[in-house]
Amino acid sequence: MPAVGIVNGVGRREYPGNLTPYVTVTCIVAAMGGLIFGYDIGISGGVTTMESFQEKFFPSVYKKQQNDHESSKYCRFDSISLTLFTSSLYLAALCSCVVASHVTRKFGRKFSMLLGGVLFCAGSLLNGFATAVWMLIVGRLLLGFGIGFTNQSVPLYLSEMAPYKFRGSLNIGFQLSTTIGILVANVLNFFFAKIRGGWGWRLSLGGAVVPALIITVGSLFLPDTPNSMIERGQFELAEKKLRKIRGVDDVDDEINDLIAASEASKLVEHPWRNLLQRKYRPHLTVAILIPSFQQLTGINVIMFYAPVLFQTIGFGSDAALMSAVVTGVVNLGATMVSIYGVDKWGRRFLFLEGGFQMLISQVAVAAAIGAKFGVDGNPGHLPKWYAIVVVFFICIYVSAFAWSWGPLGWLVPSEIFPLEIRSAAQSLTVSMNMIFTFVIAQVFLMMLCHMKFGLFIFFAFFVVVMSIFVYFFLPETRGVPIEEMNQVWRSHWYWSSFVDADEPARVEMGKLN
Repeated sequence: MPAVGIVNGVGRREYPGNLTPYVTVTCIVAAMGGLIFGYDIGISGGVTTMESFQEKFFPSVYKKQQNDHESSKYCRFDSISLTLFTSSLYLAALCSCVVASHVTRKFGRKFSMLLGGVLFCAGSLLNGFATAVWMLIVGRLLLGFGIGFTNQSVPLYLSEMAPYKFRGSLNIGFQLSTTIGILVANVLNFFFAKIRGGWGWRLSLGGAVVPALIITVGSLFLPDTPNSMIERGQFELAEKKLRKIRGVDDVDDEINDLIAASEASKLVEHPWRNLLQRKYRPHLTVAILIPSFQQLTGINVIMFYAPVLFQTIGFGSDAALMSAVVTGVVNLGATMVSIYGVDKWGRRFLFLEGGFQMLISQVAVAAAIGAKFGVDGNPGHLPKWYAIVVVFFICIYVSAFAWSWGPLGWLVPSEIFPLEIRSAAQSLTVSMNMIFTFVIAQVFLMMLCHMKFGLFIFFAFFVVVMSIFVYFFLPETRGVPIEEMNQVWRSHWYWSSFVDADEPARVEMGKLN
């Protein structure tokens, strides 16, 4: 029998196993799926500030830049077609989620990663060779389908492969590679914008094929997770693979629990409908609110449109791109802090500390921009020291997000769902993330034009709301095996009334030969 430990008063089973080199390398390769997500987030905002790109595809925006003195700086980039270029990707990712859920469950996590990489590769090439707006939009849709598949499968893959004691750190590898993708994209934008002839934007957009190939080729060499193998009836192969992953021979209890969960999942004919059952109300709530709140922090105002935002508040084109690089470096460094602390300090602590830090920095940014720009948005010359102050507080905000709501927004939903609803619930998580990402990406420039510096107060309000939700309704999941997660809900002061009062009988199965 495995040992039984106590976390926050919750009894839990402790499976034997080590952090083997095999599982470490496997999780690193799988986490590369975040590169395509991050690269796109970082590249789109920089490309839209390149004058050659604006002149070719969005001439109305280009004219505003040339006649900057005639309009408020808050409204320089207010264009429905320009925001559609950015947000169309996330609409496609949303549409692909239902299909991705079925593919991930029936064919395995690695196949879903492979399909996502291929689609993203096709979209990258189409965007790089685009000669008309429709080619840009179709390319963005293909990119979105690719992101929908990888964001569905990679967090699940990492949570299922990782030993429970290291699940948080390994799962955050997805967010780490996302931040690397953002940083690389910002650096490339800075240098490609300087290419004579105005074709640097083609390299920026077409360069997305590189991270796409990394996850496509990498997925070919990845093993599937034991959970996925059992889900598809490959019991003996799953037990053999679990021994290799854990680095020990004594995996009987873990494999029996996985089989028991799989048997329970087979009784569920309609996992999407099953999500509406009362006993899954806590899971459904988290699947909806965590990804929604993640986007309502306002992070994509910074990540999508960092160069646009910096240029709007008085930076030159090169300075705006360089400031985006700075925030990318901060984002990467702070994510490393989360990897170190998530399994040491816990999820709730990082959520709450990050929320408080984001709130303070957002209020400071709003005050700084409001004091200098006022309502009309025409400040004249912006002193260098003042711009540095704004960038400083934005970096404080980015660092808070990067070690809290950024990685944990993907980690926590991926680890709390039982196997019978896991694919459907993860699909819902990705869907909610993409819905709010699409909406914010589509309306941000319009909101900036009308709400001006008050936009940051708007997002600060939601930071307060989400921090209250975490404090009262989100239990700590640190150190709890993924198949024992239901105990967390049974001991919670509020959610315990929704889950069954009695512990379901475990299905004990003999060791597989």
